[in-house]
Amino acid sequence: MEFYRPETIEEAVALLARHEGARCIAGGATLVAMMNAGLAEPAALVSLKRVRGLNGIERHEDGSLGIGAMTRHAETARSPLFREGQRVVPEAARRIANPPVRNMGTMGGSVCFADPAADYLPALMAADAVIEAVSPRGHRTIKIDGFITDWYTTALVPDEIVTAITLPPAPARSIGVYEKLDRVTGDFAIVSVALIVEFVRGECRNVRIAVGGCGPAPIRRPEAEQALEGSGLEPAALTEAGRLLVAASDPVDDVRATAEYRRLVLPRMVAKAFARARAQAELAA
Repeated sequence: MEFYRPETIEEAVALLARHEGARCIAGGATLVAMMNAGLAEPAALVSLKRVRGLNGIERHEDGSLGIGAMTRHAETARSPLFREGQRVVPEAARRIANPPVRNMGTMGGSVCFADPAADYLPALMAADAVIEAVSPRGHRTIKIDGFITDWYTTALVPDEIVTAITLPPAPARSIGVYEKLDRVTGDFAIVSVALIVEFVRGECRNVRIAVGGCGPAPIRRPEAEQALEGSGLEPAALTEAGRLLVAASDPVDDVRATAEYRRLVLPRMVAKAFARARAQAELAA
């Protein structure tokens, strides 16, 4: 295996284009573990650690937030730059694995691996994130709802590198909540729910719900959000939203839980997320 350490993004994409079967390595938290287990055998590794311009979090004048692909989970988890509903993303970052992994892993690496039970993806889906990527053909943006195409598969082509993730401004006074059911603290999710919602005189506005761990990609269904739009979180509205999300889910049986168990707990996780969001809104009022 050949190992490269480019210092510019242009060098990195050129190396990917030149070496068939090459893979980028960011923090290495996932890829190194897969290589050790014999699940990945890249022909070459292109390290992004020295590439300039891929680190850090930046708030823009319009309220959007740019997160460099090499930004560590720990930095995202503690950053004060996230506002309103955008805070669902650092909430998810704080639930990733353990401190050593959070100090090693990067948002770009996690997003590109596209594990449906990972923490970032539903949070980014709820936040309407945009993935920025570059290749020898230039720069392009990919909306998060089109980025995950199948199990562990993204819309990236082999010579393309994710450079940043952009979060649009969240609705004023919105709240971001991330709820996760796992077997032990730090494990991948059995079911996770990322929620952004604004409460106006006790009623839900601008509802965004994304569910992780119940299909090849995070589930977000406008009809489920509409069921709660304008509601005061009455049981009938929560039940209908949960039913619609379960109907849209496609979970599998694995070592963490059965598909049927995931369908059972999903509505309860949605209700739990909304209860916590309402409690936060009441405290802030």
